[in-house]
Amino acid sequence: MNQDTQSSQSAIVIIGSGLAGFTVIREIRKLDKAIPITLVTREPGYFYSKPMLSTAFANKKEVEQLISTPLEGMATQLDITIMAQTEVNSIDSEKQIVSTSKGDLPFAKLVMAVGADQIQLPIQGNAATEVLTVNDLEDYAKFRQAIAGKKKIVILGAGLIGCEFANDLVLGSYEVDVIDLAPQALGRLLPTEAAQALQSKLGEAGVRWHFGTTVQSIERDDDGLQVTLANGVTISTHVVLSAVGLRPRLDLAKAAGLTTNLGIAVNRQLETSAKNIYAIGDCAEVEGLILPYVMPIMQAARALAPTLLGQTTALSYPAMPVMVKTPALATVVSPPAKGAVGEWKVTSKDEGLEARFESADGKLLGFALLGSATAQRGALTKELPAILQ
Repeated sequence: MNQDTQSSQSAIVIIGSGLAGFTVIREIRKLDKAIPITLVTREPGYFYSKPMLSTAFANKKEVEQLISTPLEGMATQLDITIMAQTEVNSIDSEKQIVSTSKGDLPFAKLVMAVGADQIQLPIQGNAATEVLTVNDLEDYAKFRQAIAGKKKIVILGAGLIGCEFANDLVLGSYEVDVIDLAPQALGRLLPTEAAQALQSKLGEAGVRWHFGTTVQSIERDDDGLQVTLANGVTISTHVVLSAVGLRPRLDLAKAAGLTTNLGIAVNRQLETSAKNIYAIGDCAEVEGLILPYVMPIMQAARALAPTLLGQTTALSYPAMPVMVKTPALATVVSPPAKGAVGEWKVTSKDEGLEARFESADGKLLGFALLGSATAQRGALTKELPAILQ
């Protein structure tokens, strides 16, 4: 009885089997081989690299090949209990109990790595419900099934994921139309000249752009889908993929009484407003920052693991450039902080473009590198200020 009590008091429970959840566990295991860890996930519990979903065609990967380690392998490798295909119904922060579809689970420390959902646009028409999103491997399997034997695909959103999928699908010989309300691709990341260079290269590869407009309706007819845009243009297609952005999953946190803003609000130790409950990854907001990229997740996991084991560690974010996976034109971007004052200075180079966002006194606050200029990534990163010191 004492042993059971002891084990529940020392148990760490992680909700979510994405990169954030598994990376935290790996970091914990580097420091402590024995502490009991239970992972609860609505997914099958295997490990795969989510960033590879938008490059699978170019890499000639089938869905099954994207799974790097099955559930049993992850459980053995990390010495953890995995409760797969399990829904979390509620969290009792006072009693420190997670209620799941497979029973109650007490915890000493709880980590919410619940991720984010794809934003759904309000669209009219009898085929509005046929719009697909890709947010995990199971979604991607449905998407691959839907496009098998088809030729035309419409992508909603010209952001990072939209551009990566567009490039990947034209490499797979699909006809691709990309629609975005913004006037350019990667509107939040690139200055105009850089965006135009990327659009041009992707256009040469076969991507057709529709900027400054949005989808009004999607109707199904005998030939497939008819997508009508707000500007009156109609596009015939077979499949519509939405990639307009992510919204952190907050329902569980809100129901548990945790403080939420755009994401689950956490301090520099990644602790929520409830003691012993933490959040990490696409669902977490650290001092107003939500960074849904690989490097911030790795950085956060390295800080959270010792904190969970009693060695309180504050999270800091160095400059972390993002690689956009567009083989048509290699692109690396480190956007200036929100509200940063300065201007873009753009220089075209042989087979490339370097854009520097500089303050009035010449300090580098952000950059975008395309083509051959991506070789400057390491040198310029060293000049940038930390995102969170």
